[in-house]
Amino acid sequence: MEGISDLRIVGFDAERPPMIQPHPCIDLIFELNHEAPPGWCEEFNLLASQRPYSVKIDPETGLFIETWVKKPAEIEKVYTTLKGTVQECITAYINKLNAKANIKVVDGPVKVISPAQQSLNEAVSKMNFEEA
Repeated sequence: MEGISDLRIVGFDAERPPMIQPHPCIDLIFELNHEAPPGWCEEFNLLASQRPYSVKIDPETGLFIETWVKKPAEIEKVYTTLKGTVQECITAYINKLNAKANIKVVDGPVKVISPAQQSLNEAVSKMNFEEA
């Protein structure tokens, strides 16, 4: 499998090209260059939910980004937005993976301390309070 950092939109799904539907919209199904892992897809759906267009990717297949527009003139804008969302998602997903890798388990499996919390704990432990 190729890496997360090289994910990109390579075109439309050949099996489901853009089509005008009976209701006034055009379904667009963009294809990624390779399958994305489910965690990346979930992150993408979260980021995409904040976009002006309705967008989703199925975490089980991880290959097609589905959306729609009302007019053909909007296709380029939604594509540009999705390209940015894909890049933003790559960064967010890699940051999450790195953060998980830096979490240390102490005192058994129940207590988990992140690097930020560990740093805070160290700073607090160095505090010297004098009695008044």
